[in-house]
Amino acid sequence: MKLARVRTDDGVVTGEYADGTVITDEGRSYAADEDDLLAPCEPSAMYCVGRNFAATLDQMDYDAPEEPDFFIKPPVSVLAPGAPIEYPEWTEELTYAGELAAVMGERCHDIRQEEVDDVLLGYTVLNDLDALDQQGRTARKAFDCSGPLGPYVETDVDPGNMDMETYVAGERRQSANTDQMFFGPREIVAYLSRRFTFLPGDVVSFGSPANPGLLDPGDEVEITYEGVGTLRNRVADSGADADGREE
Repeated sequence: MKLARVRTDDGVVTGEYADGTVITDEGRSYAADEDDLLAPCEPSAMYCVGRNFAATLDQMDYDAPEEPDFFIKPPVSVLAPGAPIEYPEWTEELTYAGELAAVMGERCHDIRQEEVDDVLLGYTVLNDLDALDQQGRTARKAFDCSGPLGPYVETDVDPGNMDMETYVAGERRQSANTDQMFFGPREIVAYLSRRFTFLPGDVVSFGSPANPGLLDPGDEVEITYEGVGTLRNRVADSGADADGREE
């Protein structure tokens, strides 16, 4: 089942998404194309794991991690699917990273790997935008609208052996499988839960394959994880109004 959020005349509603319609638990239906959807959850934080694919280590000349290597994006990083990506004026090296992400379904802390499926709402797609020429991960990755997310949460999918692809301006830039991760999704969620209390809607992403190339104004980024969905956002043309952040 796909769960989505959409803004309507009745306010923001959440429900099952199918064939361009969001249906709430109360049975009300709202027409919504994927470009109309909001980010599928409202995280208090996005916990993002890096250096989790061998190809990424080769590209960036990193050592293999002995345990999950992570950083945190704040809520203001969330950007809706289809919303324009603003190219920050303070960087000249904006890049993308197509990542599978879990969405927490309940408050939890210090859980075991075998308990992870019980506390997850499902999986979605994250574009971990990165300003490569900035100093330190917070400056590079935790800025406003640096985390396009969506378009919905798929509740019935196994994250193992899942193909992914990223296209930028129609060119395939990433192609990999989740079985190439050093640390699997359930292992990562359990690991982080020993340090943090997760709240409903919090996001845990699992790293990106190598991502050769930068983004330019006008580029459309399409990230697909098999069985989960395709996240699409276009980099705003220079000087365009690109305020797509949720309030």
